[in-house]
Amino acid sequence: MRAVVVHGADDVRIDERARPVPGAGEVLLAVEWGGICGSDIAYWKKGASGTASLAHPLVLGHEFAGRIAELGDQVTGLDVGQAVTVHPARLVGDGVLPERLAGRTNLYPHVRYFGSAAFNPHTDGGFSEYRTVHATQIRPLPDGVTTEQGALAEPLAVALHAVGRAPQLGGRTVLVNGCGPIGSLVVAAARYRGAGRVIAADLTSSSLAVAHAMGADETRDLSVGEGLPEDVDVVFEASGAPAALGPVLRATARGGTLVQVGNLPGTAVPAALGDLVTREITWIGSYRFVDEIDDALRALRDGLDVTPLITHRFPLERAEEALAVAADPTSGSSKVMLRLTAEVSEAGLSAGVAEA
Repeated sequence: MRAVVVHGADDVRIDERARPVPGAGEVLLAVEWGGICGSDIAYWKKGASGTASLAHPLVLGHEFAGRIAELGDQVTGLDVGQAVTVHPARLVGDGVLPERLAGRTNLYPHVRYFGSAAFNPHTDGGFSEYRTVHATQIRPLPDGVTTEQGALAEPLAVALHAVGRAPQLGGRTVLVNGCGPIGSLVVAAARYRGAGRVIAADLTSSSLAVAHAMGADETRDLSVGEGLPEDVDVVFEASGAPAALGPVLRATARGGTLVQVGNLPGTAVPAALGDLVTREITWIGSYRFVDEIDDALRALRDGLDVTPLITHRFPLERAEEALAVAADPTSGSSKVMLRLTAEVSEAGLSAGVAEA
């Protein structure tokens, strides 16, 4: 089978690997679609993502969906041919958390995540024609949800988790700063969770167009001097840019809530944080998700439309080109999808985006 493998910085290849065989408690997934994430780009461009560095080649990808091709021993409740997506996290060890963190498995200190070099040996991802997956990580897709949409359940889960970290949104005004794929999904998630008005801000007009299509009532183009609004009840900072923190804190209402979704650098950076104290702002972090992938699938079943997020599609053999487009801020890309099998039914294709 073919797989998208990063061997080091600026070195991604389409490698031939043996088709895996599912063990006890596993299924073999014939992967159909994968979505490119910022961590995939980081491994390709730098050979590292955050504090995780490549020690050996790694199959990329943690956003993927397909159909079950084979069941391993002791697997029940799933069927060959069933359309599914994958929860990419699996705890290592006993899974016990302190009582104060009960249920918050996203904060467990040792997690294997598909497409991650955090452990050695690394945890290969799903950008391959086939992937074995533990049955507990499989999530069947609801009727009417395509495998392409199902591949976006993981980033939608990230957005739903972030929205869940904020106070109840019913009727409230919400600002989302940074409208890359996660920010635009936060727009959709906030709308789905009952926000009264959603304002989206970014430096790129194409990203703002996607955010508008995902449900933003108003957009602010920061590149042309349109400032952030004032006194917003709940703010989601999704850019991860330290320079944005000062203006975003100033945009948050006194006594309001700021949810940090964008990954901030792990090194010292200058940032204007005075308003955090003087405006008594509650600043909350948001990291990955727990089981919100199930909420994401329900939202997709209920009609939450993620297709405006998809701007490009590439076949597996053009993975490097796909990564380059996803990494290029001038390409107009939002979510770039990889078609990981040559045989995807027309039902798995969304209208409105030409194949690259």
